[in-house]
Amino acid sequence: MATTPDSDGPAPPEVTDDQIAAMHDDPRFVELKRTLFRFTVPVLLAALAWYLVYVLLSAYARGVMGIVLFGNINLGLVLGLTQFVVTFWVTIAYSRFTARKFDQQSADLRDDIMNGGRR
Repeated sequence: MATTPDSDGPAPPEVTDDQIAAMHDDPRFVELKRTLFRFTVPVLLAALAWYLVYVLLSAYARGVMGIVLFGNINLGLVLGLTQFVVTFWVTIAYSRFTARKFDQQSADLRDDIMNGGRR
């Protein structure tokens, strides 16, 4: 049995194991998982690829990473700082994606499972 706490109202009804099993067979749930997978896997692979390129350049292309761009700032430092940019971009992109394409559909599905479609 599972319930989701709600801080501003009565406790939600308990969800039975049969309801959870039915949710996993629901085509809307399958589509939600597929939608999330289609976003997260390419973004994850791109972020990991960028990190791997940075590590490999740092290990095997020290001459390239040591190119001075201006003052005491070299290419390695700039590429290292872009790791933070990539991390923030992934976070913002995921947040926007879920707000636009995921949250309402998952809330509707959860509502159907927990309350029989009534809010």
